[in-house]
Amino acid sequence: MMNWYAIYTKPRSEDSTAQLLVNAGVKTLTPKILIMKYFRGKYIKVTEQLFPSYIFAFFDPDTDMRLIRYTRGVKYIVGKNTPLAVHPEIISTITERMEGDIVKPFTEDFIKGDRILIKEGPFKNFYGIFEKNIPGRERAMILLEALHCKMNIESTVIKKA
Repeated sequence: MMNWYAIYTKPRSEDSTAQLLVNAGVKTLTPKILIMKYFRGKYIKVTEQLFPSYIFAFFDPDTDMRLIRYTRGVKYIVGKNTPLAVHPEIISTITERMEGDIVKPFTEDFIKGDRILIKEGPFKNFYGIFEKNIPGRERAMILLEALHCKMNIESTVIKKA
């Protein structure tokens, strides 16, 4: 049955592995993100993989498993012996936010002191107070309200409470 699957690749071989799969007739997705990095005294925009060492491929494991497994650059299909399908909604959410192969991050303007709810990650459903944006990293510093104390954490997925 045709589905999207996550494939773990060798480090920094996502694009070449995806191209080999495309050449073999397999539809792939290798989302990237633009980030700011400090380099030689200034910030520059750099394109990086959204999911380092992972690509997505649309295939039928019954007929294409051997092709995928033995493609140069593939370490394994996530789920190994029984591949785990990626929910189509995840793929559509990624592709809806893509311009070319770059995923545009969702941004929301916050003011120091705004109360926020963390929507994903290890601090999911915790509340915090927006502290500041971290220059060049498209991240934010928030004060986490947990265990009756406040902790500084970095977060990329935040929404106003």
